[in-house]
Amino acid sequence: MPETASPVLSAWSNFYVMTGSSAAALTGLMFVVISLVTDRMRSGATHDGIATFSTPTVMHFAGALMVSAILLMPWRSVTPAGVVTAFIGLCGVAYIAHVMRRTTRLTEYTADLEDWMWYTILPLVAYGALSAGAIALPAAPAQAVFILAGAVLLLIFIGVRNAWDVVTYVTVVRRQ
Repeated sequence: MPETASPVLSAWSNFYVMTGSSAAALTGLMFVVISLVTDRMRSGATHDGIATFSTPTVMHFAGALMVSAILLMPWRSVTPAGVVTAFIGLCGVAYIAHVMRRTTRLTEYTADLEDWMWYTILPLVAYGALSAGAIALPAAPAQAVFILAGAVLLLIFIGVRNAWDVVTYVTVVRRQ
């Protein structure tokens, strides 16, 4: 069996198996959350609110899953892994810019500071760190893998928190 690109990436394989599996399972659980939100949508919620607050959560889990899978691949060099991962991070930054625009256009709900923090600012930090860590991967792999791991964990924790936020919001609105 050929060697992987770097012993540094190999040392992180258990971490990325765990985070990738967790992100995949949490993505599946988000379908339950989406079902709850869709049920609520029939009662008057708008598609804009769902797209602004639920879809990014699925995207964060998918991003964490994708990065975990990419960093588990048996690359011959860390450079292609870094390029692909940096691209994912840049796509995440662009997506968060889109979410920010969508958030400012909401008419039925005004996002508060907590919403801005968890749905835009922290994801922007995570995707920015993902890109930075990926760019640094070929030059400083021992340090870059910690940045990448932190970004993946941050995406998962943001997703967990935001999924909980959507569920509690739907539950409270449904009771009212």
